[in-house]
Amino acid sequence: MPEPTNQTTIIGPDTTLKGELTFENSARIMGRVEGKVSSKGEVTIGDGAACKATIDAGRVLVDGVVEGNITAKEKVQLNAKARVVGDITAMTLVVSEGASFTGHCRVGADAAKRIEAEAAQRTRTVTPPQPRPGSTPTTTTPHATPAATDGLAAAFAGLEAKLAGISKPRTVETAAE
Repeated sequence: MPEPTNQTTIIGPDTTLKGELTFENSARIMGRVEGKVSSKGEVTIGDGAACKATIDAGRVLVDGVVEGNITAKEKVQLNAKARVVGDITAMTLVVSEGASFTGHCRVGADAAKRIEAEAAQRTRTVTPPQPRPGSTPTTTTPHATPAATDGLAAAFAGLEAKLAGISKPRTVETAAE
């Protein structure tokens, strides 16, 4: 007897999972999940469930709490009790009255194409310059992304400020007896 193709995996309310979860079909999460959830089918985040995870599925229905980005090839539906903090990308987005959503959304036929193009652009590598004839070749390192450069600049600025505060001469007042 062939197995049914419309199977749903249920993560119970007393379950906490951390890591990467992959489902061939559908999943209903009633407990807590941290990490990444992937499914070719439908992922349902039940009332009372809490996911600190990136979710990538065919369809995503939310009744609980999701902290992380959601990508759906077809549809994301936020029901009345849904609480989502993260970005949503989907062909269709349905937000019911009472739902809470904080983040950016990309909806429509070309939303997935835009995400793939941006990801490819972020991971694009820069071709290192070729050495001149007769010169000694040097090794090069990949160029940092603008976000990484900004983060480094901010870290160095904070360190410089701390060092400047440490190196300032301090006056000490003594009490006369």
